[in-house]
Amino acid sequence: MKILIVKLSSLGDVVHAMPAVQDIRTAHPDAVIDWVVEPAFAPLVRRVAGVRRVIECAMRRWRNAWWAGSTRAEWRAFKAQLQEEQYDAVIDLQGLTKSAIVAKLARGKRFGLANQTEGSSYEAPAGWLVDHAIRIEPHIHAMDRSRVLVGAVLGKPVEGPPRYGLHASKRVFRSATPTVAFVHGTSRDDKLWPVQHWVQLGKRVIEAGWRIGLPQGNELEHTRAELIAAGLQYEKAFHVEVWPTLSLDAVLDRLALTQGVIGVDSGLSHIAVALDLPHVQLYNFPTAWRTGPQAAHGHRHQVALEGRPTPTVQATWLAWSDVLVAAS
Repeated sequence: MKILIVKLSSLGDVVHAMPAVQDIRTAHPDAVIDWVVEPAFAPLVRRVAGVRRVIECAMRRWRNAWWAGSTRAEWRAFKAQLQEEQYDAVIDLQGLTKSAIVAKLARGKRFGLANQTEGSSYEAPAGWLVDHAIRIEPHIHAMDRSRVLVGAVLGKPVEGPPRYGLHASKRVFRSATPTVAFVHGTSRDDKLWPVQHWVQLGKRVIEAGWRIGLPQGNELEHTRAELIAAGLQYEKAFHVEVWPTLSLDAVLDRLALTQGVIGVDSGLSHIAVALDLPHVQLYNFPTAWRTGPQAAHGHRHQVALEGRPTPTVQATWLAWSDVLVAAS
């Protein structure tokens, strides 16, 4: 069986689609699985067990320069690569017009979403452009949505906790001192946790014998990481490290070498879940049920913590203590 997954973006959504690949492999161990994704996330998808071929689709960049000759040439090359295989099933897990167009261009029977689920993006043409639009229960976790859709395509209901199949490199040196990564960056300012909260939590973590890693991927995140480190100035030399700007797969490897993650609702936090790390994910809104780690997914050492206007330092510290006990 040959199956094409279409899930173009974003980082968290791509991570949430990974268990669906493992469900396909369980149902059909010899299945050939390809995945269409935006180039920014391709290095991550290449680390997913069972994905044979990653087809990069630079839709975001192309739409900003659709008139350019180079864009047209890249589009033709993409289309040729997409149509190299005849698939038994082309599954659009995104539910947007752009993803449905990609699925329409592929060779094979096309499946997709027939309706919007709560908190997700959905566009009606996504249901019109596929051969079979499948209705999904609207109140559903983002990761479960992909699993249920794939299960419906395969005629096999979802069973068991999710398995992401995301593999990190084992070639990087692991520090002897336990390290927790503070994932402080996110694409939306209203999802951020205050710098002073990170500093207060950091002091407790260091006092408990941990090192702190501060990932950052752009100038704003680097500035925030330095502010957090500066707030821990007396401990910084030995216990706090601002990570350099790294590629996505390098960040994956670096996170995998930590012993846990505390982070806001962001793509890196979802990667921490996929890596099965002890994890506390912080939410400023009542949306953890649809994107955060859940007890129903079988991991007591990963929790989502909500708060108004943000989770408190004390609540976060207690949650962190709980997940460490659960992981031991």
